[in-house]
Amino acid sequence: MSRRPPRSPADGTTTAPDRPVGLTARARPWARGTVVTLHGELDLDSVAVLREALDRALATRGTVVLIDCGDLAFCDSTGLSELLDAAVRAREHASRIELARPRPIVRRVLELTGATDALHVRDGLP
Repeated sequence: MSRRPPRSPADGTTTAPDRPVGLTARARPWARGTVVTLHGELDLDSVAVLREALDRALATRGTVVLIDCGDLAFCDSTGLSELLDAAVRAREHASRIELARPRPIVRRVLELTGATDALHVRDGLP
């Protein structure tokens, strides 16, 4: 079975291909850059959704991309790797990735792996 690329509707939402729930990423502008709100599970099957949303958000140099993790139910090592890779890409372009409102299970993964050293984590949204 061939896989379709992630869809990008006009409202800025991206969804995982061939998955009924998967992950959605909705981007909206804010004063310092872009807020990307994630909903669902971030894993091998859905990481392309995050990558596409972050690539678009990081297209402007010197921006802050705030990833709202309040509705992110799960993040595996693939998702964590993409977050860290995006932080490196952001720094190379004078930008920054921040995470907001991670649920306890996601926050625990970030803390156990030391990802909180590379990614600023905030408790709320601006």
